Amino acid sequence: MGFERQKDFGTPEVQSDSQVSLTIDGRDVTVPAGTSVMRAAREAGGDIPSLCATDSLTGFGSCRMCLVEIENMRGTPASCTTPVSPGMVVKTQTPRLEKLRKGVMELYISDHPLDCLTCSANGDCELQDRAADVGLRDVRYGYEGANHLASPTDVSNPYFQFDPSKCIVCSRCVRACADVQGTFALTVDGRGFASMISASQAEDNFLSSECVSCGACVQACPTATLQEKSVKAIGRPERAVVTTCAYCGVGCTFRAEMRGEQLVRMIPYKDGKANRGHSCVKGRFAYGYANHQDRITSPMIRDSIDQPWREVTWEEALGFAAGKIQAIKAEHGAMALGGITSSRCTNEETFLVQKLIRSVFGANNVDTCARVCHSPTGYGLKTTFGTSAGTQDFDSVMDTDVVLLIGANPTDGHPVFASRMKRRLRQGAKLIVIDPRRIDLVRTPHIKAAHHLPLQPGTNVAVMTAMAHVIVTEGLANMSFINERCDTEAYADWAAFVSDERHSPETLEAVTRVPAAELRAAARLYATGGNAAIYYGLGVTEHSQGSSTVMAIANLAMVTGNIGRPGVGVNPLRGQNNVQGACDMGSFPHELPGYRHLSDGDTRALFEKDWGVSLDPNPGLRIPNMLDAAVDGTFKAIYIQGEDILQSDPNTQHVSAGLAAMECVIVHDLFLNETANYAHVFLPGSTFLEKNGTFTNAERRIQPVRKVMEPANGYEDWEVTQLLANALGAEWNYTHPREIMAEIARLTPSFSGLSWELLEERGSIQWPVNEKNPEGSPVMHVDAFVRGKGMFVVTDYVPTDEKTGPRYPLLLTTGRTLSQYNVGAQTRRTDNVVWHQEDLLEMHPMDAENRGLKEGDWAKLASRTGETTLRVRVTDRVAPGVVYTTFHHPATQANVVTTDFSDWATNCPEYKVTAVQVMASNGPTDWQEDYQELSERSRRIAGDAAMEPAE
Repeated sequence: MGFERQKDFGTPEVQSDSQVSLTIDGRDVTVPAGTSVMRAAREAGGDIPSLCATDSLTGFGSCRMCLVEIENMRGTPASCTTPVSPGMVVKTQTPRLEKLRKGVMELYISDHPLDCLTCSANGDCELQDRAADVGLRDVRYGYEGANHLASPTDVSNPYFQFDPSKCIVCSRCVRACADVQGTFALTVDGRGFASMISASQAEDNFLSSECVSCGACVQACPTATLQEKSVKAIGRPERAVVTTCAYCGVGCTFRAEMRGEQLVRMIPYKDGKANRGHSCVKGRFAYGYANHQDRITSPMIRDSIDQPWREVTWEEALGFAAGKIQAIKAEHGAMALGGITSSRCTNEETFLVQKLIRSVFGANNVDTCARVCHSPTGYGLKTTFGTSAGTQDFDSVMDTDVVLLIGANPTDGHPVFASRMKRRLRQGAKLIVIDPRRIDLVRTPHIKAAHHLPLQPGTNVAVMTAMAHVIVTEGLANMSFINERCDTEAYADWAAFVSDERHSPETLEAVTRVPAAELRAAARLYATGGNAAIYYGLGVTEHSQGSSTVMAIANLAMVTGNIGRPGVGVNPLRGQNNVQGACDMGSFPHELPGYRHLSDGDTRALFEKDWGVSLDPNPGLRIPNMLDAAVDGTFKAIYIQGEDILQSDPNTQHVSAGLAAMECVIVHDLFLNETANYAHVFLPGSTFLEKNGTFTNAERRIQPVRKVMEPANGYEDWEVTQLLANALGAEWNYTHPREIMAEIARLTPSFSGLSWELLEERGSIQWPVNEKNPEGSPVMHVDAFVRGKGMFVVTDYVPTDEKTGPRYPLLLTTGRTLSQYNVGAQTRRTDNVVWHQEDLLEMHPMDAENRGLKEGDWAKLASRTGETTLRVRVTDRVAPGVVYTTFHHPATQANVVTTDFSDWATNCPEYKVTAVQVMASNGPTDWQEDYQELSERSRRIAGDAAMEPAE
């Protein structure tokens, strides 16, 4: 598309069953009841000048520009705060209004720099536009009096600047921070002429304040007061492309605004159904990695990991890789080959990778990072409900009365959805938090959780069962829902199980460390508080009982009837942008696309006919099995697209041993990541800005990814996979991802109604989309569960095998932080490092004091599998006996201490429970020093004087 602003209607859209008719400037207009006069006028094609109004915020009425005349109404009311009424007659342009608006504008301009021609917002400034609209040609008041023109500019934030000399104190930024983001970091300081926008306390600037750099204030600002530094450096955009963010599972829609092939800024798209015009610091600003100097854009090969890399042509690299794979297959068979798909790549790319492994390599040794985080979701929800996905859309939270949040920290991991949730909580919904840490949502501005259950890590199942005990034994079960919608025999068995006194909160308090009275109160609130929705994250799935916890969550939703309508449901918050899609596309070794098991002969025959090959009916190897087989000498080659298993997978030393034992490791990525230390072939990848395709977010929403700029490496990722397949003898001839999507739809029942054309028309759609659900499925299981009757499953608490003891008395749990993403390969190559320069170890003051540690000290973190060092952050956010860290920085290698224990059903690693000891340290461990040396040696590029630095 060309460049033009999205139309702004001044105030938010109103949903109403009743319509109101009125007359505006002689035109008959009909709008929903409750609509503002301003919005009604703009929807009818007219315009009323304004400065403090924007359609992401409720009317404020402070700028006095949007005045109108209304018959039989005194004065000149502000159109942004005046609702329409039947028969209302409105005039928006009269001599009286013209004089008033011009006078107000004169006052604004008298305290504003007259540098429009050199201002970076020239041509993109509402103040400039409105001055022209009212016909202002001169200012009667002069510029000699008191003013704010010498106010210094705050450039502390790495992404935007604040120039108070251009501020008109319209309060849009303050209201956006409060109403849209929910952080309340900004305020209007002073009164009258002395009024100024301030970030937090008087001594703060934007960087030191509570601002989370979501960009809502920048987007709301009508002048150049708050503006992206990139606009100042590059200039105004000249075209825009709507695409989908490649960070977390929220799946925000953005307008990528371009000047030539330079990305000027990312603006959250108001029509994006996942984000509704909001954004976070990562999606809004952290795209600089696409042009970072570390990015590799030429293919490279080497015979041994001890050798430097050699840059070669695509033909040579693909021929080298194909030759290695063919030789290994000839000598060792297809089971010696495998691959890993990426949750960061598109659905179409993921589909092709699993197709390559199954139909060209000849084995089902395909796995994905999605299994390493959310495979228990697939298993648990398919068992209980019949489908491997969440039940609601994100809008559903606005109809929720009680939010039960377990094992998730959305303000850090899913911040745009968290802002929506906070808005609903401020409106009066109640919150239950089940988490070992005191996450921000337990207490944040204008929000306080009704209950925080700080459970012992690893006891999720016990807490869920204790809540079920309260609901069943106190007669709070929704028996009409159960009798109509669920398997009643299964319910009877389950109800008898949870009713046993050994599952009472009082009995289990010794296990969970959650006070019984608090747990009982939380269970009652969930069961009786109205529409109740459960949202959960990796703190549920990444346990030895991850699948059991997901099923226990489903049991709670069914026993209370909280399924099948807006405001309720079971909602997994996916960690990466296409975790859901990677699972949907058949990335597991036992399932074909659409979650259909390989043992199903009819399904297998469908793919065999379409692909023209015979498929192995036996499930293949998961990642840990591939690594074990490599150490044993039976697994020889792996193709890894967009995944850094050496940093992200548990027990780093086990991963490195497996990779080192392989004869051919092919890494297809943007950077020489940690896994590439053991690679023999490096195929450069393309960023989300350089490709077409689709992502599927946490609400099952399939959204287009559109190419914004040409790939720096010459190819989109799906093209690279096709080139590799054809080098191995396949004859694929896709020319665009729409053709791959057509194949997915042809072979997958839940996608049978999907097409590229439909997405272009609709913008996005939630699967299943098929003959039964042609419009998609915002809410699932409305009239019946996909499996027929909902299945209650007995979930007995089984303690993890990872035990604390005298040598390792503490429990480590891991997570993420707002500014960083996954292993940090992208965000560490942006200015986001200003907020998180290293991984830190959170420790309770009592535990720190017992070990002689204080804030900022170096400490050794040791487990049964390995040890690392990092700095200590002393905080009571964690309970005594629990420590916490992130895994964003390879210098820490936090996963060197995590273990091989995993979920009983899916092998999802138990990242969240590791027995550790913490002690004072004066330097890196031997492992860290050896690893640093390996990284530096492995990243050498022949002919590159600077060499490639270690991450």
